[in-house]
Amino acid sequence: MSGGVRHLYVHLPFCAHRCGYCDFVTVVGRRRQHAAYVDALLTELDLERYVLAAEPNTVYLGGGTPTFTEPAELARVLTSLPRAEEVTVEANPETVTRELTALLRELGVSRVSLGAQSFQPELLAVLERRATPQRVRDAFATLREAGFDNLSLDLIYGIPGQSAGDLDRDLVEALRLEPEHLSCYELEAKPGTRFTHVHGVELSRQAEAMEDYFEQVVQTLVAAGYRWYETANFCRPGRESRHNLAYWLGRDYLGLGVGAVSTLEDVRRRNTPRLPAYLAALSDGKAPPRDLEALSVDTRLRERLLLGLRLDEAVDLDELGGAVDAEGAARMERMGLVERRGSELRLTSRGRFLGGGVTAELLA
Repeated sequence: MSGGVRHLYVHLPFCAHRCGYCDFVTVVGRRRQHAAYVDALLTELDLERYVLAAEPNTVYLGGGTPTFTEPAELARVLTSLPRAEEVTVEANPETVTRELTALLRELGVSRVSLGAQSFQPELLAVLERRATPQRVRDAFATLREAGFDNLSLDLIYGIPGQSAGDLDRDLVEALRLEPEHLSCYELEAKPGTRFTHVHGVELSRQAEAMEDYFEQVVQTLVAAGYRWYETANFCRPGRESRHNLAYWLGRDYLGLGVGAVSTLEDVRRRNTPRLPAYLAALSDGKAPPRDLEALSVDTRLRERLLLGLRLDEAVDLDELGGAVDAEGAARMERMGLVERRGSELRLTSRGRFLGGGVTAELLA
């Protein structure tokens, strides 16, 4: 394919510290490798540029902590990327300075996603987050002072030791900042990790409360005027994450960087998660080692249904063909979990709270 992909993801893996619950491809510290990594990243961009539209719709820098990357190297990345209507950079609060925000503004970043996770000191300690609640507030204020008018906050619920009251206080604190967007995620700690070993009993207790926490999040944010546009995401009118919407709508996207994933027509590619292998290949001007997964038409349709039903918009049954089980859909409709109008199908509010269980019933 050539020149048709309108969504670009760029992975910057470096972090000051790896949080115990994190399962992303990250690299702690390694400041001396930032320049070499950016060299490799830009080589990969040159190798893959032919698949991108001249001006993509969205560019998203994730990690890791993109704003932990040495400022000169981060600037080199942003300067080299194609222009886009929406350019998002993820940031941790402790990395946000006036100098950084000025750099982001100057180089065309239009949206920042700030990883708050919680405003309770004891819960931040459990998560091994380094920013204090006041540092989160200060970072948000610094971004506002720099002129950013499209800010997102990440929150996590189901943290060991968290109560419904703690979650309510986190939501109140977040709403005081008046972000344009909120992402509220259920804590997922991978089995066998250090985090699950330390907090296993409490994680089991929290799992029983997740449904109540989820409803608490939705009810609070919807009452505050946010649109519940995706299972874990809420926004002011017109402030959806256009990049993430592309994923949920089944659009093709290009991923660059160590561990990055791309979906290009009928193939899903996963770059090696091993930094030495990634750097070695690209230093020779070669594509990094990759796992390739062929995507059949049926697989793409099923994924489109699974992801599309996370949204508050309807999916088109004519478009999805045989991915939907007609009997399952009728059964879910009788139970008040889905609604159909003509060829359009969507989950009801009750269906959205039950989520994956309903979607599983709909799959052919």
